[in-house]
Amino acid sequence: LSICSKICYAIGGAPHQVAGSAAAFFLQIYLLDIAHITPFQASLVLFIGKTSGAVTDPVAGFFISKSKWTKIGRLMPWMLACTPFTVLSYFLMWYLPPFVSGRVAWYLTFYCLFQALTTLFQVPYSALTMFLSTDQKERDSATAYRMTLEVLGTLLGAALQGQIVASAHVSHNCTMNLPVNTTDSWHDTLSIPDPSDPMFHKAKLYMIAAGVIGGVFLLGIVILFLGVKEKDDPYALSSDRAIPFCKGLGLTLKHGPYVKLTASFLLISTAVQLEQSNFVLFCTQAANLQDHFQYLVVTILLSAAVSIPFWQKFLQLFGKKCAACGISWMIPFAVMLVTIPNLTVAYFVAFVSGLSIAASLLLPWSMLPDVVDNFRLQNPHGKGHETIFYSSYVFFTKISAGIGLGISAAGLEFSGYKPGICRQSSDVILALKILIGAVPAVLILVGLFILVFYPITEESRKETKFALEVLR
Repeated sequence: LSICSKICYAIGGAPHQVAGSAAAFFLQIYLLDIAHITPFQASLVLFIGKTSGAVTDPVAGFFISKSKWTKIGRLMPWMLACTPFTVLSYFLMWYLPPFVSGRVAWYLTFYCLFQALTTLFQVPYSALTMFLSTDQKERDSATAYRMTLEVLGTLLGAALQGQIVASAHVSHNCTMNLPVNTTDSWHDTLSIPDPSDPMFHKAKLYMIAAGVIGGVFLLGIVILFLGVKEKDDPYALSSDRAIPFCKGLGLTLKHGPYVKLTASFLLISTAVQLEQSNFVLFCTQAANLQDHFQYLVVTILLSAAVSIPFWQKFLQLFGKKCAACGISWMIPFAVMLVTIPNLTVAYFVAFVSGLSIAASLLLPWSMLPDVVDNFRLQNPHGKGHETIFYSSYVFFTKISAGIGLGISAAGLEFSGYKPGICRQSSDVILALKILIGAVPAVLILVGLFILVFYPITEESRKETKFALEVLR
């Protein structure tokens, strides 16, 4: 693979990380403070949206696995077709409709649509790794390029969104505290914001950010299409038969290395998702860092981006399971941020958290091709299982993230979160500290414990590579 091909492949996935980062960091606070829906309603939007995206994964895997080869490949047509609709649904997801009573249905519809369309891109894009090259080192190298650009995309998304909408969340823009006995009836009296209303200005900032990120989407898919050539396995026998989707799904769920890898990283990815979705709320409501949150987010992601090459070199020297220890670095520093919420500590925590997030992003996508190779060795005359592995992996991680986000927003509801007020209650602050510190720590520790039993080592990976070469 040429460096140009690897870069174009990596750029293709970056726009979805740009959009995903903006949504992960800002969608919850947008729904609460701009759209003015209750935390419980926000939890429904986040949970059902993530779940709809997860349900689409096996459906997408089923249809993609049955797709026939075209002049531009078997996976590329799916990515090209869904991108324009993804851009449109993303923009409407950040639009403040001129009615109040139906806002929950509006955001639920377009967030679900965005998640489903993202899946139709993500499944073939992630499976494309297996069709770039048959060599493990080349695939690992392409994955490192991809994760570097995806983290940079995550950085770009958070930076763009953060800089454009920062003025919507500074302390002097919040309203006076509502009386303690205020009920949700105030939602029924909200009026449509006019151009002189500060809320109209805040909503407009979010739409500008959505338009900019939509343009990044289109640029990324053009570069992917022009710079990457999808290849079928040149060593596959003409007698090899495609594994039926349902049978293949059953085989993957019985494949030990896959089950352990998926169980481990769905817990770890949920922990990272909880950190992302509650970080801005924690900074603005619990740590008095509302004037710095966008810079802290950029610090996290910049640290993650520059450390991807380090982790790639580390896993080459010491193995992929050993590199997983870096994920645990997030735990003590997240606890430090919760207990000592001052500015210096916050930036230090942001830097170290970025290192851990980089490891958690790179490792599963670097280890999953090894699992697919291991499965291929045990099922030598089957083909078409790649999309099954990737779609089911994304399905499980999205389901777990959706559950985590739903529980997170529901926790804010039960603790008494009130949108738009300057000072939240002590119960809300305690809930944010738990969601930032204790819950991710437990999830990461359990996930790393499961990873201890992951059976594919560096030695067995080389044996699998050799056995596949002999088989071919």
